[in-house]
Amino acid sequence: MAQKAIIYQVLPRLFGNLSQNNEPHGDIRTNGSGKFNSFTDEVLTHFKNFGITHMWYTGIIEHATETDYSEYNIVKDYPEVIKGKAGSPYAIKDYYDVDPDLADHVPDRMHEFEALVHRTHQAGMKVVIDFIPNHLARQYQSDSKPEGVHDFGEDDYTGALFNTHNNFYYLPDTEFKSPELKPGEAQKWKESPARATGNDCYSPTPGEHDWYETVKLNYGVDPNNGHKHHFDPIPDTWQKMRDILLYWAGKGVDGFRCDMAAMVPVEFWDWCIKEVKRVHPHLVFIAEVYQPVLYERYIYTGGFDWLYDKVGFYDSMIGVLKGERPASDLTQAWSNIERYSDRMLFFLENHDEQRLASDFLLKNGKAAIPGFIMAAAFSRNPLMLYFGQEIGESGMDQEGFSGSDGRTTIFDYWAVGSIKRFYKHLNNGEAHLQEPELSLKSQYERIIQLVNQHEALNTGELYDLMWCNQSQDGCDCSKIYAWLRFTQEEIFLLVVNFSDEDQNCRIKIPEHAFQSIGVDESKYFRGRDLLFNKLKVQFPGEVAYTTGCGIGVAARSGAIIKLE
Repeated sequence: MAQKAIIYQVLPRLFGNLSQNNEPHGDIRTNGSGKFNSFTDEVLTHFKNFGITHMWYTGIIEHATETDYSEYNIVKDYPEVIKGKAGSPYAIKDYYDVDPDLADHVPDRMHEFEALVHRTHQAGMKVVIDFIPNHLARQYQSDSKPEGVHDFGEDDYTGALFNTHNNFYYLPDTEFKSPELKPGEAQKWKESPARATGNDCYSPTPGEHDWYETVKLNYGVDPNNGHKHHFDPIPDTWQKMRDILLYWAGKGVDGFRCDMAAMVPVEFWDWCIKEVKRVHPHLVFIAEVYQPVLYERYIYTGGFDWLYDKVGFYDSMIGVLKGERPASDLTQAWSNIERYSDRMLFFLENHDEQRLASDFLLKNGKAAIPGFIMAAAFSRNPLMLYFGQEIGESGMDQEGFSGSDGRTTIFDYWAVGSIKRFYKHLNNGEAHLQEPELSLKSQYERIIQLVNQHEALNTGELYDLMWCNQSQDGCDCSKIYAWLRFTQEEIFLLVVNFSDEDQNCRIKIPEHAFQSIGVDESKYFRGRDLLFNKLKVQFPGEVAYTTGCGIGVAARSGAIIKLE
């Protein structure tokens, strides 16, 4: 049976950091850092047994940081073009090197990463890393590039905003000014002429909410003339990026999560993904695209395997979980992507979004269980978890640059309390996790196991039951969502309850559903909930499509019922 792709995103800088010190805005010496070697065989075996197929290691490629590694022939960075003491993993400083923070022995950092790739493969999982194609660090300088490779911007003509051969966009006769500077403070980082900032800010004075630590890359699109394309001959930036992807694929990386993919022309992806897959045909490309109007182009023209489903599934689900939208709205979110739904990546957390258990969202991770059941078992598409989600990490620490924003920092050195307990649990046993964390992890694990064990929940067909239950007495479609998953061999009825109260409801299964499944509606059905092994149902088929079958579902929970 084909296994559902389940991606686990983890920030190695935080995972495995067992430091006893946490000083806001603290440096690596004070607050510590996780390492490549933190991912022991025991840790990786846990994730494999949990049901994970792909480990997405975030922050692998070397990025700008305030930590001084000049003794290792790594150029020191300027603080005014860095966000946080540790720096953003999305401000790449050297596309051909790994983050020295993650190495136990800095000179051996690449070997330590390669060993992590090998251990991950040995555990039976694949490796995904970030590929950041739209922008790079203002102080980009590759110390590790292969012989013959020219740095970005090394051969640029800086006298015009746009040049077809350039890697950057220049603002002639200007000097860059960082928003980090205090009044009267002299800027040490010199950039003249200034270059366009990563979020398409064509100003030498980007604001504090701009991506001021980054520089926009030129893919042959002229911002002066209606974004006219200059793609023939192949732009230099295209070729540089292809070679970078081939480099990391050669290290054993199995896939790339492509940051802000929609800010890069789809024509580049069409060309580049084909070029790379000629050499490594089994690579997976995941696109961060937030504009639904672009989904089809980036799948069918761009060649991406999977796309983020943020503005559809995620935004709708968060609204439902918070009680701001009816559960029935999820039908429209699904319908909008139905024709390519198998290619959409479902998630409830990632590094950009607030934690489910944060004070800004649900205040505890258990309240998200009905959403996770849907994310995992609604359809055949891939699923993603963010590290600590399964134990209810809240993201409410005040680490430094990030502040208390409901997100686990990606900019600071920090030892996260729940992650420390989780790490010790994985290596030494259950005693380290608190009871609510253990309980939540157990529920996540059970949901994923059921999806992986039953073909109907994994690759089976979907029948949405909401259309025939909207006006059904005894089914509050603002709080309840129900659907079927089936193959010729097995049928599942799934019901989730987004309410804070237990719900007793009657779910209609229409005659058309029985016809779609290929079973006689006169059959007498029995079933039990495999998730909690409590709920048992039995009903004649004709009752199911007339008055509906009675089901009780606990608050903020769900039932995964196998019908026989």
